[in-house]
Amino acid sequence: MSNTNTDFLLAIEDLTVSFDGFKAVDSFNLYIDKGELRVIIGPNGAGKTTVLDMICGKTKSTQGSIKFKNKELTKLREHKIVRAGVGRKFQTPSIYENLTVFENLEISYPWGRTVIGSLMFKRDQKVLDSIHKVAEQIYLIDDLDKQAEFLSHGQKQWLEIGMLLVQKPELILLDEPVAGMSVKEREATAALLNEIVRDRAVIIIEHDMDFVAQIAKKVTVLHMGKIIAEGTMDQVQNNEKVKEVYLGH
Repeated sequence: MSNTNTDFLLAIEDLTVSFDGFKAVDSFNLYIDKGELRVIIGPNGAGKTTVLDMICGKTKSTQGSIKFKNKELTKLREHKIVRAGVGRKFQTPSIYENLTVFENLEISYPWGRTVIGSLMFKRDQKVLDSIHKVAEQIYLIDDLDKQAEFLSHGQKQWLEIGMLLVQKPELILLDEPVAGMSVKEREATAALLNEIVRDRAVIIIEHDMDFVAQIAKKVTVLHMGKIIAEGTMDQVQNNEKVKEVYLGH
């Protein structure tokens, strides 16, 4: 495991995980700066979600190093990785349907992360300002009193991103954030992601190539657990190996 410090916000080196002898992720390296939005693409079964699972502690690596702000994450439990500043959104929105938009955002506020914090939680002006700022960002400022179950699919996705933003993570992991969205919602999501990445790093798994083209400065392509290409969208789309295994032309 690497003991050297790095200037990168996230430095992943030689990351490998085996399930019954099958290497789902094989010698994976990734370096992400603050302010960087990285998209990981690849065919189903390439190992994309497994990479996110290892960063957030859901799956333990067989070997390799994951350093976030020079702190090794591979031995930490999931809740400690969250506290360190890593936020994760899964493919299916997991919001509290019976609560309002405001209550969903409030319940995610970081003071509630411990029992003592929850007991001492006060809805002061700082909390209200933070919730209103996030609600504005995620296009739900006019829906704060609406029960979450009545939001559109796209709005539910935005609300879950908002629930992460309230926690002020420095790294956000998103798994197919625009799946099932309308064209208009996708465009709004692209604008949202380009705004929130200014203060942090964002890693996105996505299959929608039109959407990737709207947001990605740098793309990493995975196939059978290994990186087969990395670069701009143009570079990746013109890569012969990528065309062969993924883009299909």
